[in-house]
Amino acid sequence: MTDGENERLRRWRLVLGGQGADGTGHGLNGADAAMDRTLEALYGARGGHGPGGTGVAAGRPGSGTGAAADGRRSGGLGGSAPQVARWLGDIRTYFPTSVVQVMQRDAIDRLGLSALLLEPEMLEAVEADVHLVGTLLSLNKAMPETTKTTARAVVRKVVEDLEKRLATRTRATLTGALDRSARISRPRHRDIDWDRTIRANLKNYLPEHKTVVPERLIGYGRAARGVKKDVILCIDQSGSMAASVVYASVFGAVLASMHSIATRLVVFDTSVVDLTDQLDDPVDVLFGTQLGGGTDISRALAYCQSQIARPADTVVVLISDLYEGGIRDEMLGRVAAMKASGVQFVALLALSDEGAPSYDREHAAALAALGAPAFACTPDLFPEVMAAAIERRQLPIPDLAMRQ
Repeated sequence: MTDGENERLRRWRLVLGGQGADGTGHGLNGADAAMDRTLEALYGARGGHGPGGTGVAAGRPGSGTGAAADGRRSGGLGGSAPQVARWLGDIRTYFPTSVVQVMQRDAIDRLGLSALLLEPEMLEAVEADVHLVGTLLSLNKAMPETTKTTARAVVRKVVEDLEKRLATRTRATLTGALDRSARISRPRHRDIDWDRTIRANLKNYLPEHKTVVPERLIGYGRAARGVKKDVILCIDQSGSMAASVVYASVFGAVLASMHSIATRLVVFDTSVVDLTDQLDDPVDVLFGTQLGGGTDISRALAYCQSQIARPADTVVVLISDLYEGGIRDEMLGRVAAMKASGVQFVALLALSDEGAPSYDREHAAALAALGAPAFACTPDLFPEVMAAAIERRQLPIPDLAMRQ
């Protein structure tokens, strides 16, 4: 048997889990056997339905440690935090970070390990990501004081990593959009945008003098040094929007750091909470949210309307899956009123790395009919969406959203 055939059998053995009927006839030893045990603990015959792992999960059949009632070998993590912490260390040994994060999410979902995340030693062992932060936020109110310090440290690490990834590009993109939106036709000399002025006057080039006659000057207004745009982020904090809440809080902090943008951050379920005064620390914003509960978009938009002082210079961003628990016609009426007053209204079904979310298609279609198309947005696209809204040009809606 060639090395390539052996490798294929090894991989199939790890996927199938080693039951006699798997057809590989391939044994494992050393690191492969240890890797198999970590997979078995999560995806094996006992890997599902609660911390004890007593249910049968849809995944690999058993071949790890322990024994099931019918004599088959089986795995499982049990309800012990130290045992889970050791398993978390093992998966980081054998798998890359991207795979570790997937396995952690599967462990929380399949084995009911949310309660164990309330224990400090467990939190210290996990590989932190946006989804884990969402889970911690949903457990916030049940979290004992002894765990909150560790939980905040985990959340802060994720937030700081996101800020490093997103902040520079966001500020650069929006600064350019703000500058372009502030251009005037009769600028003072120090406010002239020479690059755009030259391009606008190329038709006036005089070859004999090798110069351009600037018939039309383009420049930046002095108002560019003050607050130019008001941005209101209105975020649905229902349980399905966890990742969106994390990203929106980070972007809110980035926008709040820009002096030319006055940023307000509002979160809602059936009640409305204004977290603007905490925007200097997105971790405080996140721990000020309460994931779960119902949804009243109309009430949230009513509050946002009350905060609008300069409609023509205001961008309202609603981040919600649009499953409205309030009065539908009132929600649509408030959007129509804001747009009629000159507000730029953006509806995002999600602000996350995932694809198209579950959302209320009827409400999305109704918003589109009002000239406010609703679409999912990745964090990398968000700066471009905001730049388009600031400049009052067509939003860069992803092709996938257009096809839905």
